[in-house]
Formats: sequence, C-alpha cells, structure tokens
Amino acid sequence: MNLARLRWRSSIGRMAENVANAELRPAAVEEKPAKGRSFWPSVLRWIPTSTDHIIAAEKRLLSLVKTPYVQEKVNIGSGPPGSKVRWFRSSSDEPRFINTIEFESKEDSPTLVMVHGYGASQGFFFRNFDALASRFRVIAIDQLGWGGSSRPDFTCRSTEETEAWFIDSFEEWRKAKNISKFILLGHSFGGYVAAKYSMKHPEHVQHLILVGPAGFSSETDPKSEWLMRFRKTWKGAIMNHLWESNFTPQKVVRGLGPWGPDLVRRYTSARFGSYAEGSVLMEDESKLLTDYVYHTLAAKASGELCLKYIFAFGAFTRSPLLHRASEWKVPTTFIYGVQDWMDYQGAQKARKQMEVPCEIIRVPQGGHFVFIDNPTGFHSAVFHACRRFLSPDPDRVSLPEGLTSA
Repeated sequence: MNLARLRWRSSIGRMAENVANAELRPAAVEEKPAKGRSFWPSVLRWIPTSTDHIIAAEKRLLSLVKTPYVQEKVNIGSGPPGSKVRWFRSSSDEPRFINTIEFESKEDSPTLVMVHGYGASQGFFFRNFDALASRFRVIAIDQLGWGGSSRPDFTCRSTEETEAWFIDSFEEWRKAKNISKFILLGHSFGGYVAAKYSMKHPEHVQHLILVGPAGFSSETDPKSEWLMRFRKTWKGAIMNHLWESNFTPQKVVRGLGPWGPDLVRRYTSARFGSYAEGSVLMEDESKLLTDYVYHTLAAKASGELCLKYIFAFGAFTRSPLLHRASEWKVPTTFIYGVQDWMDYQGAQKARKQMEVPCEIIRVPQGGHFVFIDNPTGFHSAVFHACRRFLSPDPDRVSLPEGLTSA
C-alpha cells in the first residue's frame, strides 16, 4: 500500500519535470485567469476543452447506459445569504450551477444521491447507473468546481473555508432540487464531503454509504512513519514542496498540451485494464472514459485546488473524520474493495466510537474504484446496505455471497 503511494508521487514528480520543459501553446479556454494568480495556473494553459466539451464527452460516455436520464444545470446562486466565508464566490456574483443527471426510476423508489471523488466526476459511475436505477431514484452530481459544473475561481485559504465550499454548495443544490430525504453515497474525497455534510445536515440523510472514503486515517497513525522518513529525503522534500504549492495532477495534464490525452489514455488503460482485479474495461468503455476524463481534468482549475487544504502530503486529511466518529448522527455503511489502498481498519476504529448503526462491507476483485473494477459486487453491497429501504423484512436479509463483513 505505502509503496504504491510512493510510486504515484514519484511519477507525478517526473511528469512535473516534463511540464517544465514542455513547449506550451497559447490558451484555448473560455475563462481568463484572474489577475494576481500564481505563475503555474497561467502558464499551463494549452487546454482544448470547455464546459460544453465536458458535457458532450459525458453524453458520449453515458450512451453506454440503457436507462433514460435527464441532464440539467441546477442553479445554486452566487453564494449563501449573509455568508462571510469565501467559498464559491469569485470576483463576480454570477450564479453557479451543479451539473446533475437523474435517471428514470419506478414510482416511490428511494432517492440515492451519488458524489464522486477527487479528480473524478459523476460519469465515473457509468457502470453502475443501470443496476442502481432498477431499485433507486438515482441522481449523480459533479461537485462545484469539477466535471461539467461551474468552475469559479478558488478563493479558499483554509480547511474550514474549503469544506464550506463543497458542503454549502451541495446544500444549495439540495434546496434547488427540493429533496428533503435521501440516501447519500460518496466515494473517496466525495465520501469525506458526504460525511461532513451528514454531520451538518443529518435531518436530510436517511443513510450514508462511504465507498473507500478519505478521512479515516491521520498522520498520527503508526503506519505513517514511512512517510515521515520519506519527507526527510531530498525527493520527499521536493514532493512535499510541490504538494504545499498546490501542484495538482491536473496541471500536469494541461501542461503536456497535445500529449495530455495520451497520458490520460495510458492512465485509464493501466488503472482499469491490466491493473483491474475484476471486470476489465471493454475497448469502447476505455475509449469513451479516456475522452471524458481528459476533458474533466484539462478544464479550468477550480475544485481541484482544495488539495492542500483538505489533505496533507500523503493523502492524510487535515481534519480526520476518525477523530469525530463520536459525533456521528446517521446510520452508515462503509464499502471497500479488498484491494483498496484506503485502509478499512480506520473505519473499524471509528465504528467503536459511533452510537448509530454501522457496518463495513468488503467487495472482492476490486480496488479503490471498486464500482468500476467489480460493479456486480458493488451493486450487491449497495443493495444490502439499503435493505431497510428495499426489503419488507430487512432483518432477514443475509449478506450476499462473495461479500465479507469486517
């Protein structure tokens, strides 16, 4: 697990060196960078994409989904009334919107809202929509500053402000959609946001599903000792400096210009091809996902700049959920792929402090993107987690074969 993280950081470092030496072309973006911004966001500007490109790529990817759906841009205004916190305001007060897709469902189906992780967008759930829509009213969103949603200038300067950016914009989205009760599912960083939202607005969340969530380990964990040793090396010092400078992986994709799509193709092929332990992507899936991922990563930097405020170097959250488990107010199910580098043992520690029902399910043949690696196992885990909404006698529903309880 630790070696895999280290290799990832080293690869980002090498790509950063390539960016510095790359021949960059003029910008091809719709939004101009704000004055006074740092050097990197302005120089890494060979970006043949836009929100329209993202929505078009999303539509192509979702052509693989058979269930009819509606895509809409949900207006969330320009900021919460009376707020003094810098979150999704920028130099203008123009309204922001959340890119949303809602799938056709049976009448009276429970509502399931799906939130993606860092560096992803709602299209990453393309392998899950058909199965989940057969039992739920499925709604998936792009968080503010990601995917096809608005990408305002990121003005946050603290962990508190950054959390407010995502939590409060999600609440404004909920109000605009007029959804009073729902099941909330979040993956990775999206799990972190979903958990923080549930702590602030528990009255709206019927059940919380956290898929490989961030926030259940910290730098005080004994397993982080290797990171402390690495930081003392010259490579570690460079990587830590890049991290604290908010040098994101997306900046590498932008900086590589015409070579950016090839980098993304190599990533998706490696991560969801030979790397996958479960269901390997078909050729058409891989091609459409690569196109979609490229456009979402190469667009204007916005939500991605949360990186250094939410995470310390090493992907440890600065405000760990593990430390607030005693404040939990919503019944929760954790879902982990057996090969997930996120440690499920952190969830076990948190469960001991919770005063609400909590279960941990592990899905075989799946890593951190278990919903792509093993969609069938993932669907079984979600259905089991929501059995009290789906079954007339939930207490008699046993854990599906192949899944394990931790």
